Amino acid sequence: MSEYQYYEFLALDRPLEARQQDEVRALSTRARVNATSFVNEYHWGNFRGDPDRMMERYYDAHLYLANWGSRRIMFRFPRTLLDLDVAEQYCLNDRVAAWTADEFTVLELASEDDSGEWVEGAEGSLSAIVGVRAEIAAGDLRGLYLAWLAGYGTWERDEYAFDREHDDELEPPVPPGLATLTASQQALADFLRLDDDLLTVAATTSPPLQDATHDPRKLAGWITNLTPPEEDRLLLRVVCDHPATVRAELLRRFRGQSTPAVPPVPRRTVADLLDTAARTRAERERRAAAQRADEEARRETIRAHARECRLDELAHDEETAWARIDTMIASRKPGEYDAAVALLTELRALAERHARSEEFTRRCATLHQRHSRKPSLIERFNRAGVGTDHYA
Repeated sequence: MSEYQYYEFLALDRPLEARQQDEVRALSTRARVNATSFVNEYHWGNFRGDPDRMMERYYDAHLYLANWGSRRIMFRFPRTLLDLDVAEQYCLNDRVAAWTADEFTVLELASEDDSGEWVEGAEGSLSAIVGVRAEIAAGDLRGLYLAWLAGYGTWERDEYAFDREHDDELEPPVPPGLATLTASQQALADFLRLDDDLLTVAATTSPPLQDATHDPRKLAGWITNLTPPEEDRLLLRVVCDHPATVRAELLRRFRGQSTPAVPPVPRRTVADLLDTAARTRAERERRAAAQRADEEARRETIRAHARECRLDELAHDEETAWARIDTMIASRKPGEYDAAVALLTELRALAERHARSEEFTRRCATLHQRHSRKPSLIERFNRAGVGTDHYA
């Protein structure tokens, strides 16, 4: 496969002005650029722009992937919606990174897998994942935890991904609701190659999600308690500033004030998570193998019964079967040859059932001698185990 790279950027909170579009268009004459997106593909060469810089100055979301296994998702937040100290709890080497630029916090989530197979259609993943940005902005930190977990999940695929000292690293705060991901969070987990067994283990200490933001009546009641000066200030910001930011801030405040406090859960080490996931995977695979074996045994029982029924029918008119074999061979057609050999193997099974193998061997030898000048047929005899070496 030739080299392939894909870049996509989205402006979500505010479209780019004409001047800004000209600035990003100057980075690539082949890019598809409009007020809300920048998309480019490379089959050779590299993008001349700096994605980090583009996120700091222009865009709110970015997806990058390459056919050698690199994947990256980036989000930009107003600093009021994602505090750097919160994001840094989930940072992990080059897998999860966060920094500030002017009034923004920029988050980068990455996955590397040199042995990974190319996934057709992965270029369209950003539209499915981008909802994670709004969720994090509203205070739902599951996306951050998933990225951290996926980063350590590479350790089982690559034993050199981390040093052994990371075994004793404690996991960051476990957000509620890991057992019931949203569609966007599941898309992010898939994009970052998060192992299902590792996620299942991580979710065991994650309390159920009790999110009041999905209850319109509670939200309406909370909004009515805002003071008139605060309402005026918020409305002015909606008109003059970023309505999406105001919405996220309100949801964040509402979540914080309306969601019942959850007692902190004991934090596990990286070794605990990975070892438990490995045991879980091994047990799941053992059960699956046992189930496959049971199913194959059941199918074999059915096949054996069907075979015995066919032999019972064959025993009623065995001579007609031998005559049919002669007729099939006389046609000189490959398909008829195959049918003749199949019938011959059933006659052999019938002979073994009734302890008449010597008679079968004699008749088979005669058949072979009669058609010894048909190499295609003789080859089929040999493959089926009824060749000369089997009855000489």
